[in-house]
Amino acid sequence: MTVKMRLALQDERAGALAERVRRLLGPFTGTEIALDVGSGTGSLAFALAPHVAEVVAVDTDASYLEAGRTIAPGNVGFVEGDSAALPFGYANFDIAGCLRLLHHVRRPELAVSELVRVTRPGGRVFIADQLGSVDPLRSLEMDRFERLRDASHQRLLPDGDIRGYLDANDLVLLVSEVTRERVDLEQRLELADVSEEERVRVRGLAPGSVYEIEVGWYVARKAGP
Repeated sequence: MTVKMRLALQDERAGALAERVRRLLGPFTGTEIALDVGSGTGSLAFALAPHVAEVVAVDTDASYLEAGRTIAPGNVGFVEGDSAALPFGYANFDIAGCLRLLHHVRRPELAVSELVRVTRPGGRVFIADQLGSVDPLRSLEMDRFERLRDASHQRLLPDGDIRGYLDANDLVLLVSEVTRERVDLEQRLELADVSEEERVRVRGLAPGSVYEIEVGWYVARKAGP
């Protein structure tokens, strides 16, 4: 996805995301230090910014980081880094989260464990991601389609897998929701900057010209005071 297209999608989703973040993670004290991992151009960071003292946004793509810096509010900073080995010490953040990251990484369990490592005891971990089906065959078909549409796609995780990662890190689940989103295939292909030849192949695997996906939203607390 080009930077321009990513910014357009971010702007389109900003209002709904800001309201959901406020509702799921609030109330805030205004003193929190927050982390957005796999930030891209800053969607989650910008949704958190009005409520906290500081947000650090981390991504591996320097072009996304540079674009985010040009539109960021004053309390958001961007840092290049890998979700599997975050460049921060233990318990640096009050809130650490990722938005639609896990299906893009090879080892999502490492990304979750890193979120937990850098969160202070008593702090909150936030995860939101498109969900995979509990039916293995349906999940494989959807992954095949998504990978053809977006080369960075790895694997959609079902709800149970994400809950398992939270349990494995001794987190207490505070909130979980599953929402449905309507997807227009041609709009997605435009955003992904897919060639016409590739579009023909993608359309052949797509669940429909318009289809629905499920997105899981999770807030958990790290043990401690």
